[in-house]
Amino acid sequence: MEIFQALRKDHEKQRLLMKILVETSGDTETRRAYFSELKEQLSQHAVAEERHFYSPLMESDKTIEDSRHGIAEHHEIDELVEKLDETDMSSSAWLHHMKSLQDLVLHHLDEEESEFFQHANKVLSHKQKDQLADQYEKEMQQG
Repeated sequence: MEIFQALRKDHEKQRLLMKILVETSGDTETRRAYFSELKEQLSQHAVAEERHFYSPLMESDKTIEDSRHGIAEHHEIDELVEKLDETDMSSSAWLHHMKSLQDLVLHHLDEEESEFFQHANKVLSHKQKDQLADQYEKEMQQG
């Protein structure tokens, strides 16, 4: 498996969790459980992605800007997650922030998959793509 497939697999999990969350309401056990899973998924994915995808791509002039941009978006996502943590789950503000998070994450994932992956594909060798996928997967499994 190449790094792109490994990342896409987790991107799909994130898309699904957010889709479910924006359809929940109130301060329920279900909403809490899905939000907890989403937070863990986003946090773990960002760390592993920065370590095993962005970091190696920082070494190339062709992909350094993409890497910096992706890391900056991870910080924006972290800030929105914090805002959600601080907001009463039963308030309309929570759902508003959740939809903002969904918009930001979807933008980030789409941009990564439609632009950054193509740039990275030209910079990384087949061997690197496979090695990075293995390293990424190991880190995600360790949780």
